[in-house]
Amino acid sequence: MKLLHIDSSILGDNSASRQLSRSVVEAWKAADPSLQVTYRDLAGDAISHFSAATLVAAGTPEELRDAAQQHEAKLSAETLQEFLDADAVVLAAPMYNFTVPTQLKAWIDRVAVAGKTFRYTEAGPEGLCGNKKVILVSTAGGLHAGQPTAVGHEEFLKVFLGFIGITDLEIVRAHGLAYGDEHRVKALNAAQLQISNDLFAAA
Repeated sequence: MKLLHIDSSILGDNSASRQLSRSVVEAWKAADPSLQVTYRDLAGDAISHFSAATLVAAGTPEELRDAAQQHEAKLSAETLQEFLDADAVVLAAPMYNFTVPTQLKAWIDRVAVAGKTFRYTEAGPEGLCGNKKVILVSTAGGLHAGQPTAVGHEEFLKVFLGFIGITDLEIVRAHGLAYGDEHRVKALNAAQLQISNDLFAAA
């Protein structure tokens, strides 16, 4: 099985989402030693945002692209193929100002490609990634799950993943991390317990 591990926090070693996503991957590898992991750090190696240059590069024949267009087209192709090749994804998503980090949105814009990850039909849109499993690591300073404030973060990701056909979704959640040391420790311990006891219990 091929696993794509995505981190997006800007906090480095101080990041709760990075800590938890690493724990998920380590537990998965322990359950399946043959797991092949590809890692992408969207903060350390940021993907440029979707722009007019992206569209121009995609619409320009390969032999006519200048150096900047070649780079842009290669970035889009490699990011998409990396996702398509994965059987599963561990997606770490901290909440920044009621939404996902901008670098994570940039990645989403590269993998949401008509004809590749979804398509439009006479009956409406159809996701093409139904064979993938996603473990979403959702972290936030406040308590947002199930609240209107989650619309741009966790709920947005659930809508996006569903749109491209992914229904095998599990969420590891640690919210309220800014509510004091006691609440932070409790939330992180609960998430770690879920990873240890529940995610791979059948493995």
